[in-house]
Amino acid sequence: MQRDGKNTTGQGTRPRIAVLVSVGRHPVTGRPRRAEFDARAVEMGLSLAAADDVTLIHAGVRSPEAEGALRGYLGMGIDSIEVLLQPDDADVVPALETRLRDMAPKLVLCGARGETGETSGLVPFLLAEHLGWSLVTSLAQIESIDGDSMTVLQALPRGQRRRLKVSLPAIVTVDAAAQPARQSAFGPARRGELRTSQSAVTADVMAREWTVAPARKRPKRLKIVKAASARDRFKAAAAKAEGGTGQVLNGVSPQEGAEAILKLLREEGVLR
Repeated sequence: MQRDGKNTTGQGTRPRIAVLVSVGRHPVTGRPRRAEFDARAVEMGLSLAAADDVTLIHAGVRSPEAEGALRGYLGMGIDSIEVLLQPDDADVVPALETRLRDMAPKLVLCGARGETGETSGLVPFLLAEHLGWSLVTSLAQIESIDGDSMTVLQALPRGQRRRLKVSLPAIVTVDAAAQPARQSAFGPARRGELRTSQSAVTADVMAREWTVAPARKRPKRLKIVKAASARDRFKAAAAKAEGGTGQVLNGVSPQEGAEAILKLLREEGVLR
């Protein structure tokens, strides 16, 4: 049920919630930080239960950069974060699956995708498949939790919302549709504890076969004609270009024609 705009759970009980958090990266400076979507997931968890009932879990290395980013979550009012030590080249899904089976939470919250690493957004899907739990993506709000089910609002394109009743336990992903996260306070962030624990390491065999290269500039899009009818599209296609930079080739050899086309494609950024 809801009272005064705040979520409450049914039967006077508070759900046990786990939130998966990762190390983010600032889009401008590139510095490590708390991930935006993961922080929104923490905010959603704190809106449902007391901080003592919300457990934050991170699987990865514990470095000075990672520790600084994780303390951003502690500054939201969390006392501690569980850190499952995993090397950079490990598959974190088995470690998270084992921990969640032992913990047996009713609800697992996480960001839709990370800001570092592969950022594929597949971790919640793989966990839900392995655990056999329900999965809801693009969660905007959890309206109520009652016993073994909950009522949620799922974000759809163009600002639409869809109300769903989901059986628990469940894994949900949070993105920009959810409530923004509160600011991180410096004092609680320093006082919070990072509790590290050893966990089995599973090598990411598939990732070893990938070839990683720096991203290159995408080709420039050609002009797209937007027309409501076939007649308008034909008129736009048959209309003479107004730029005046076109070149008409008459009586040229196939080699010269091919070179002219290749030159145009390079100028438009389609080819490099």
